[in-house]
Amino acid sequence: MKKISENSIFFGSYSFFLSLAAIIAAAAVVVSSPVLRMSKEDAARLADSEKGESNAYPLIVLDAGHGGEDGGAVAPDGTCEKDINLNIAKYACAVLLSLGFDCRMTRDGDFMLSDGEGGGKKMRDLKNRVAFTDGGDCIFVSVHQNKFPQQSCSGTQVYYSKNDEGSKDLASILQNNAREYLQKNNTRQIKRAGSEIFVLDRCTVPAVLVECGFLSNPAELKLLETDEYQKKLGCVIALSVVSFLSSGADAHPS
Repeated sequence: MKKISENSIFFGSYSFFLSLAAIIAAAAVVVSSPVLRMSKEDAARLADSEKGESNAYPLIVLDAGHGGEDGGAVAPDGTCEKDINLNIAKYACAVLLSLGFDCRMTRDGDFMLSDGEGGGKKMRDLKNRVAFTDGGDCIFVSVHQNKFPQQSCSGTQVYYSKNDEGSKDLASILQNNAREYLQKNNTRQIKRAGSEIFVLDRCTVPAVLVECGFLSNPAELKLLETDEYQKKLGCVIALSVVSFLSSGADAHPS
């Protein structure tokens, strides 16, 4: 089992505290939640800090689901899942990069990750996404949208890989943050992924898949289509990743 190296995260260090304060401040700008507002003392400490310490954090792989000819779920108004996924992943990546994390997107445009033409393109696409984690010492977050026949279904739900104990911890943090900052009435619980979710079935590092919302729910669709809400989801993902990396032993399963 691949693990995040012990020296890849600063636990309780001044450097890590500044990074956490910065991401809370960034999230506060778009989420506008009192809980996320940084204190004057923290802001001053951040402004006075020198960013000379080594940022030996693990690689963060952000996977915007679908792309190209694979549009994913399609809303009643024709909105494609692939486009919302990409925007949210870009926002999360931008925040993490601004903090000095090594963050990589599996795709940064509207395309599949397939090689050549012919059959089996979807399977090659999925395998190429998982291949981003081949070096280990990383975490994997796949961004998706949900759809269901009943329009009443709504809310973020996070699935986690069975292959690494840290996956469940990351999923819990993400689910709780989505509820805390965006969806107060969300009662959904995290779920252990089976073989039907290929990327989580094959990843051997901490890995989760975030179903951000339901394209089939009219009210939630309106939110998901807005730049503001996409930014909020991106910030929640980024905040959750940093919280997970500060969780100590939970990020280093034995």
